[in-house]
Amino acid sequence: MTKRTRLALATALVAALALGASGCSGDAKKSSAGGGASNPATGNEGKILGGTPVRGGTLTILSNQDFAHLDPARNWVMPAMDFGTRLLYRTLVTFKAEPGDAGSELVPDLATDLGTPSNGGRTWTFTLKEGVKYEDGSPVRAQDVKYNVERSFAPDLTGGPDYAAQYLAGTEGYKGPLDGKHLDSVKTPDDRTIVFELERPVAEFSATTTLPTFAPVPESQEKGTQYDSRPFSSGPYKIESYDRDKKLVLVRNEHWDERTDTVRKAYPDKFVVVMGLKGGQIDDRVIAGEGADASAVQYSDMRPESAPKVLPEPDVKARLLAESQGCTEMLHLNNSRAPFDDPEVREAMQYAVDKEAVVTAGGGPALNEVATAYLPPALSGGEQADTLKIAPAGDPAKARELLKAAGRETLKVSLAVSTGDKGKAEALQQGLARAGIEVVVDTVDPGAYYDVIGDLSTTPDMTLAGWCPDYPSGATWIPFVFDGRTIKDKGNQGNYSQFRDDATMKRIDEINAMADAKEAGRAWIDLDAALMAKSPAVPVLLERKPLLVGPNVAGAFGHPVWTGTIDYATIGLKDPSKSQG
Repeated sequence: MTKRTRLALATALVAALALGASGCSGDAKKSSAGGGASNPATGNEGKILGGTPVRGGTLTILSNQDFAHLDPARNWVMPAMDFGTRLLYRTLVTFKAEPGDAGSELVPDLATDLGTPSNGGRTWTFTLKEGVKYEDGSPVRAQDVKYNVERSFAPDLTGGPDYAAQYLAGTEGYKGPLDGKHLDSVKTPDDRTIVFELERPVAEFSATTTLPTFAPVPESQEKGTQYDSRPFSSGPYKIESYDRDKKLVLVRNEHWDERTDTVRKAYPDKFVVVMGLKGGQIDDRVIAGEGADASAVQYSDMRPESAPKVLPEPDVKARLLAESQGCTEMLHLNNSRAPFDDPEVREAMQYAVDKEAVVTAGGGPALNEVATAYLPPALSGGEQADTLKIAPAGDPAKARELLKAAGRETLKVSLAVSTGDKGKAEALQQGLARAGIEVVVDTVDPGAYYDVIGDLSTTPDMTLAGWCPDYPSGATWIPFVFDGRTIKDKGNQGNYSQFRDDATMKRIDEINAMADAKEAGRAWIDLDAALMAKSPAVPVLLERKPLLVGPNVAGAFGHPVWTGTIDYATIGLKDPSKSQG
């Protein structure tokens, strides 16, 4: 297949994600619960709130949590990934900072273009722009990007994207550069050229390099796990102070040159992230929009119970972003041990869950829709499949029948959720009780949640977690969530069900080997249906991203690719003189 055809297919996939994520696919929305033009949360969809920002001032971010990780080798959850790649470090390629369809377009960032494939798509070459500098004025080099890619293999630097391990050639047994060993499959013939040798052709590799793995880290700045607290900036801002779990302050990186950066506008002089606040407290502060809070945005989602304070009030609703996240939230069942090592018990769970109750607990149909498959609509032709045909409220009688056949008429299982999802957990608990399933709920601090459920020694029987495509391809979804080879003792990401199935892994390999992206897209949809029959997890919700901004905030929109999170590349203030901090 020619280079032009490959690029066209990849671009078509990106456009498909934009349609699903930004809600522009009318037919899909009409067929989805809670969707369509009548949805009261969609009034600002695809819009930029507050007009064009004025340079200067302090933008405050109110958060209920610290960042899971800011080290680019470890940063793989939203909105931390958005925050890091827009403010602190740049990647080889990125997405446009625009709402709607335009935001799904790939554009060069550190690189001069989107990369050049050769060797049948197994080799990709990127050339770095001239004049890109770190916060100390030293130049960004290709060797620094190579070094961070290598760091992503280090066993101590857990939590980051696994694409380098999946795609690069000759990585078996590699444990990162901390012991002085380097990858032969990443070459840097000079300071501005980096060449990736892949195990197989990857048509969408340009999109892969939007991830923080492909940001630069100079070897001289290596601090191991402590790098999380002080990443070395190649972006428009640098860290002035970071008091973990309390406050992070970013100030301008005076060596960032806007002439090398077509994406980031760097309007505010300073970003102040205030952490450890209660979710309802954050909502109330931004709703009131007084003092410093007039120039504030919220980092974590608006609480479901705040919807009645927002949706009926036109002035407040006008400051609400609620883009589709383009993700599927699932109840992951721990397949590695009883009772969920039994496929019949897992099938019973599909019928036992009351998804309607969870939708209500999550803020109602304005902010959630019932999920009927694993792949989100953007990766399955605009709407989710529904192969099991189970009513949204579930079928507890059918669940009891399946449990009885499995010799499990009663069950007692544990469920871990992030603190903010306690309401959803209680809805799950009550729904499952109808089928004789007793659930013990454990709430975990949001900043530690993914570390807890990603550690095989601490993961419970069930976890509630979503998965979003990193870019518009089923290759960024099913292999990470259901390929048993991705499971690690610690830092496990995606496969929280610990699902290991030989037939599934074989089919993943076959699809990954397909040269035609359209054929692969259809195959991922078929595999999704096959996985639903095996029930490693229960798809529960398709969520919107409800985020409030203060009345002095300008340039705010939910990015269509990055799960509807606020794009920090272009946000700022209407009147910087009114900001505080």
